[in-house]
Amino acid sequence: MHKETIFGTERSMVVKTNNHSVMLVAAAFLLVGVFFLSITSALAHCDTTEGPVILDARQALKKGDVTPVLKWVKKDKEDEIRAIFKKTLAVRTKGPEAKELADTYFFETLVRLHRAGEGAPYTGLKHTPVEPIVAMSDKAVKTGSIDSLLKNISAEIREGIKQRFTEALEKKKHADESVEAGRGYVEAYVQYVHYVEGIHAAITSKGEHHGESSESGSAHQHKE
Repeated sequence: MHKETIFGTERSMVVKTNNHSVMLVAAAFLLVGVFFLSITSALAHCDTTEGPVILDARQALKKGDVTPVLKWVKKDKEDEIRAIFKKTLAVRTKGPEAKELADTYFFETLVRLHRAGEGAPYTGLKHTPVEPIVAMSDKAVKTGSIDSLLKNISAEIREGIKQRFTEALEKKKHADESVEAGRGYVEAYVQYVHYVEGIHAAITSKGEHHGESSESGSAHQHKE
């Protein structure tokens, strides 16, 4: 950029005196990126073939009873699901291929209506495994015990904070040796602070579902 060539000396001074501002901007961009990644991950839980919606749907078809899946859709969509379920049961008797097609159509319709009820778009069924932490969360509800989940989360949080803190602290020692070393420190610092900030945000959030987002996001501020 021309500004860098003409005002190279001035720019260096600004970067040095406003180091915290640079970190804050970098953290903000990183926060936005991770936020959308986390939203994508959360949304994927409901449209996987191993997720709770499809698992309930399989049981409903096996038993011939639509009741287990009605909780996944809004009341105004209940009649639609009942009608499709009835047709699905009829088509399933036509043979293996018809059964597979009917089941898939029912699964897709159920997931689509569920996501629509939560304000989320439907992008098709995903044949990917559920994220380990989500599987653990589901298992806790299924077994009625949260001990294993808490133990794993606590250990991962401690290790995650410790690892990022150690790296940031080590790179801080060499931050003033060169511009590249300074950038290395900023990157490590941003990852460390954002990780802690993300944990705090998750703890203090109201548990928004799918497309919802908190209206009062917390801003990361540095005090001189």
